[in-house]
Amino acid sequence: QVQLVESGGGLVQAGGSLRLSCAASGSGFSSNVMGWYRQAPGKQRELVAVITRSGSTNYQNSVKGRFTISRDNAKNTVYLQMNSLKPEDTAVYYCYAALDLTSGYTTDFWGHGTQVTVSS
Repeated sequence: QVQLVESGGGLVQAGGSLRLSCAASGSGFSSNVMGWYRQAPGKQRELVAVITRSGSTNYQNSVKGRFTISRDNAKNTVYLQMNSLKPEDTAVYYCYAALDLTSGYTTDFWGHGTQVTVSS
């Protein structure tokens, strides 16, 4: 059974840093696009950053220059380094992965989410 396991959330003061990690576990797949979304209270889930297997990235404008997404293809793991955090970055962060299954299908998977809280 394939699942995404996230780690690294927590409470940090404004201006601080956190690093999120997400590993795809299981068998019978290869990771395609991986990334992070977030959802703040009362708001819709939004894209934070995504990265393709070849390393191409896309960021939400509000995090450009502060967040860096990276991945380790051998470990099917994606990382999000978050620097210069702001209170408005407070949200539940969800790992996302589009996985190519050996059955021939590409399927979207989501993690359970990790809370990031930035205090002012």
